[in-house]
Amino acid sequence: MRFVTALSAVVVWSAMAVLPASAADKVVLMLNWYVYGEHAPFYYGKAKGIYAAEGIDLDIQEGRGSAATTQAVAAKTANFGYVDVPTMMRAAVKGAPVISTGVLLQTTAMSAMGFADKNIRKPEDIKGKTVAITPADSITQIWPLFLKKTGLKESDFKTVQGDAQTKLNAVINGQADLLLGYVMDQSMKIKDATGKDVYPIKFADSGIHLVSSGIIANTDYIKANEDLVKRFMSATTKAVEAATKDPKGVAQAILDANPKGGKIDTLTQGFELTIPFYTTPETKDKRPFQVTDQNMKESVELMVEYGGLDAKAKDNPKAFYTNDYLPK
Repeated sequence: MRFVTALSAVVVWSAMAVLPASAADKVVLMLNWYVYGEHAPFYYGKAKGIYAAEGIDLDIQEGRGSAATTQAVAAKTANFGYVDVPTMMRAAVKGAPVISTGVLLQTTAMSAMGFADKNIRKPEDIKGKTVAITPADSITQIWPLFLKKTGLKESDFKTVQGDAQTKLNAVINGQADLLLGYVMDQSMKIKDATGKDVYPIKFADSGIHLVSSGIIANTDYIKANEDLVKRFMSATTKAVEAATKDPKGVAQAILDANPKGGKIDTLTQGFELTIPFYTTPETKDKRPFQVTDQNMKESVELMVEYGGLDAKAKDNPKAFYTNDYLPK
């Protein structure tokens, strides 16, 4: 009898031993662009098991512009997007079912940049120069706002167009004096290619205090997956916090996942240049992504006044973001 009982126990234990663990939720995060230093926390969080600890199997996909990533999230071909939030607003006010579940860069890192030795240091220095842009990307959508704020006109300079690499090549080869890019992105790519320093004319220095990059999701997806959204934002918050303490390790996480993602030194520098954009004076004591209502309200008003956002957006700025899924 004891033998039968013991045998039964072994059978039960063996059956339990082969039962599969609960499968992690597959989550697709689409970035705003090709990988660069700003994206490092996502790769770091995946490499360090931060997402896995929240039951998430994260698939990070490169994007081709914030507008395109927003469309992918709206169409549910990506679960989450990391995009320029003002660009997302343009789509949302037209009916796209998207909302930001956390704003990471709480002021804009957009700029017009060129080689430091050309001594183009302020907006009026752009007059008579050639500027390279990528049509329909997030920076080009905000460019008219910069021109209005600085009193520049399109007739004050020449414009050349091309994709991301063509735009970089134009500056590197001297076909353009400046390109539109992010402080932590294109400047590092140019430095990788040439070894020369780049000087950015920051949009924020001309009074454009817009929120910038953040996480977005489809509103219907959020309603159907509230627990998953909370776990994703919890993991992403932890990943950002951990990343700020290990810049070189963060950059290495990109290269481990994508060996062609850049060079360790400039990826590290690019990430370090990103960190100051995580907070404003109002959020310096808060965890990442905790954007304030006032910041979002002012960003919407600025977009309506200068950036061509439909005026009805001012009726309900909270339609574009929520902090409800962030860890307390």
